[in-house]
Amino acid sequence: MSERLGSTLAALVAGAAIGVGIGILFAPDEGKKTRKKIKRSFDESKDELSDKIDDLKKQVRNVVSRKADSFEDGIEEFVNAAGKKRDEVISALEHKLAELKKQGKELAENAKK
Repeated sequence: MSERLGSTLAALVAGAAIGVGIGILFAPDEGKKTRKKIKRSFDESKDELSDKIDDLKKQVRNVVSRKADSFEDGIEEFVNAAGKKRDEVISALEHKLAELKKQGKELAENAKK
């Protein structure tokens, strides 16, 4: 039993020593250094995010500009088409008016006879 107790105690001491060694190797820096690292990391992330936001703004402006140009072109085409249709309707109405005047004259002449 003492042999077993000795082995267990030796394993416990070895485990503690290994744990302390690993703890020292991976221990964080002192508070001041840790805060500097956190601030640097935050600043880098902030700059990266700012760059990505700027890129996104540029993309949005480009899309809006293209859509605005496309919209203006569409309106211009609509106005041109409406103008052509207006002219066609006016021409058709003038033609119909001329026919009605002709028929009116014919009726007036026939009525005189």
